[in-house]
Amino acid sequence: MLLLAGALRAWTVPGFARAVAVFSFTVALSAPGGRCVLRRRFPLSNSSADCWSCLHPVKMFNSCDVKFYHSKALTSPYPGSHVERSQVPEDKVGWLTEWKDYNPVEYTANSVLAGPSWADPRINDKGFSPKFNERDGEVERKSLNGLYVVENGRPRNPVGRTGLTGRGLLGRWGPNHAADPVVTRWKRDGSGNKIAHPVTGKNILQFVAIKRRDCGEWAIPGGMVDPGEKISATLKREFEEEALNSLQKSPEEKAELEKQLHKLFSQEHFVVYRGYVDDPRNTDNAWMETEAVNYHDETGETMDNLPLEAGDDAGVVKWIDISEKLKLYASHSYFIKLVTEKRGAHWSEDPGPACCE
Repeated sequence: MLLLAGALRAWTVPGFARAVAVFSFTVALSAPGGRCVLRRRFPLSNSSADCWSCLHPVKMFNSCDVKFYHSKALTSPYPGSHVERSQVPEDKVGWLTEWKDYNPVEYTANSVLAGPSWADPRINDKGFSPKFNERDGEVERKSLNGLYVVENGRPRNPVGRTGLTGRGLLGRWGPNHAADPVVTRWKRDGSGNKIAHPVTGKNILQFVAIKRRDCGEWAIPGGMVDPGEKISATLKREFEEEALNSLQKSPEEKAELEKQLHKLFSQEHFVVYRGYVDDPRNTDNAWMETEAVNYHDETGETMDNLPLEAGDDAGVVKWIDISEKLKLYASHSYFIKLVTEKRGAHWSEDPGPACCE
């Protein structure tokens, strides 16, 4: 049985019949042709993309009409396990493509099944009646990309098949919300002058990156939004914990950190991206969504007073020069690329086409 919460109201929207197709569109939040895109791609049709953006605009900076793909959510084995996903041919990723023989593997990690505070119960547990597509008490079950289908009591990944059902490592059925603070500064020489790339002539941006303990990949120091927590609070908290090791600081040190962080997070900033994330932890029934925000320290003076120190889930933390050669976790390379476009900074020695293809 298929259930689309809010469908009765939605049928009054002109063109909604066409819009339903968008629930099966395929996304990869990596720049087309970028080196972080993995092997499988399933492109959107232009009509579906146009329809989606009309009904569900994504509030983010983007210099051109990028076509998105689904890729990292199809990789095997599943992170932190030896579980192999059922193989999904690229022409059968979308839900609108009929596939009667689809037989995904069911997997939810023991750490999730143990019932920690950040995880939902099993879908058929007595007393568990999640309100999908709406705010459910302190838990946000609305997607940043609009309504999603609920099939046989389980939310369905709006992007397509992943070869794996259940929740994997994710705590929530449906969208699992995260926040990613992209903290940047200009690369400077010993005299304090901005350093330009010798080929493009554009100034080089740096961002604070952490090396994740779980997979060893470099990433933006973000994390999950706690129930009832505002995104702005998550962005600040995650940066403190991951990049400044605030959990291990004395009360006096924390007070000084808070003072400097207030300066940083009060400066000019913009939302880089809001929506579905092409993440290796995604399943048919649980997926990552994020809000990535760029906080830019124009002079570099504020961050000079915030010594980086790895903490919480980070193994290493440091400033990294931004370029297309970056290989980052999940969709983080895509977010970083959008920041360079907004800031007019160096990204690639190859200028490429005027707009993404």
